[in-house]
Parts: sequence; C-alpha cells; structure tokens
Amino acid sequence: MDAKAKAARLSVGSNSLLVALKIVAGLVSGSISVMSEAIHSGIDLLAAIIAFFSVRLASKPADSEHEYGHGKVENISGTVEAVLIIIAAIWIIVEAVAKLLGRQTVSMPTWGIVVMTISVVVNTLVSRHLFQVAKATDSVALEADALHLSTDVYTSLAVLAGLVIIYFTDWHFIDPLAAIGVAVLIAKAAWDMTKEAFLPLVDTSLPAEEEQAIIGIIERYSANYVEFHRLRTRKAGSE
Repeated sequence: MDAKAKAARLSVGSNSLLVALKIVAGLVSGSISVMSEAIHSGIDLLAAIIAFFSVRLASKPADSEHEYGHGKVENISGTVEAVLIIIAAIWIIVEAVAKLLGRQTVSMPTWGIVVMTISVVVNTLVSRHLFQVAKATDSVALEADALHLSTDVYTSLAVLAGLVIIYFTDWHFIDPLAAIGVAVLIAKAAWDMTKEAFLPLVDTSLPAEEEQAIIGIIERYSANYVEFHRLRTRKAGSE
C-alpha cells in the first residue's frame, strides 16, 4: 500500500474513533455544539472513506477506456466532500437555532470537555501528517481530507471554550452559539475546497506562474530547434 493509501486509512481510523466519542458525549451532556462536532466528524469520516478509495483508483495507470488516466477521480472526490460539508453546516445551524430559541441546557459539560480535548490532539496530529503526504504526492483528495481535519481542530477548540465557559458560569446560550460558529467555519472550508477540487474538472488552466515555468523549460531547448505555440494546460488529480 502506497503512502497516499496509508494516510487515507489512518484518517478513516481516527475519524471513526472521534465520531463514536462525540456521539456518546453529545447524548450524555445534551450539548448541541458537541453533537454538531459529531456530525462534523461523521462528514470527515465519510470524506476520509471517499478519499481512501479515490486515491487508490486515481493511482491506476491509463487504460483503453481512460486514455488520460484516472486522476480526475480525486477532483470528483474533493467536490463531493465539499457538498457534504455544506449540507452538514446547514443542519448544524438549523439545530443550533432551535436549541437557542428553546433555551435548552447542557447537563454534563465535563464529558464534552474531555472528548473535545481528545479531538483537538488527534486531529492536529493526523491533519499534519495528511498535509505532508498530500504535498509530497500532490493529492487533491488527501489535501481535502486534511483540510477537513484542520478545520475540525478549530471548531473543536471553539466548542471546548464554550463548554469551559458553561462549566464555570452556567451561561448555556454559549452552546448553540458555538455550534453556529462551527457551521460558519466549515461552510467557509467547503467553499474553498469546492473551488480547488471542481475547477480541474472543467479543464481550468494551470496558474500563470506554472505556465511560465513550463515555457521557460521549453525555451531552454530553442537552440535544438524545439518550438511551440498555443500552449494549453490542465490538471487531473496530481497529473
């Protein structure tokens, strides 16, 4: 199994653990912000599974049916992940507003505090590893997965801060407000991911600086009668 597949499998394992812990903590404490994090991690888990299979498929060589290879599978994966995140953000906001208007309280914030602390540590370590592998292999799917987890770190910190405030002050309105903050952050991440993953599907050109680098390389061989015109570029996965 190559580095990309191993990294994707690690993400699946860590997200599975965090989803289970957050669901238990959310149910026990009655915290909508913890449950929103459980949904967030559930989306991360689904995204990790999609990434795992997409990087394996994208690495397959070209064949008679796919003469340009399978690289765009990674872009499809990233786009699907972005749509899933947007759906999760909408759900979180709806539930948080209902909790805010219903004035529901958090009964056992300690559970949430412990689980959110674990989530911050685990996702920090795993996202750093995924970013490293994504950069080394130029994997769009792994980069999208790493972005999920790094966003999860910030949202977990926000929820953790809210639960600590509730623990010391009994200001229970902080809980749904933290959940809404989570939703806004992950929606922003989804928008950024959509742009990066989707544009290669419609054969958007490479950035100007990369095209200039290509032109520079070709022009080095002008003395060898190498010429070119109408340079056109596109990207499929890491290719």
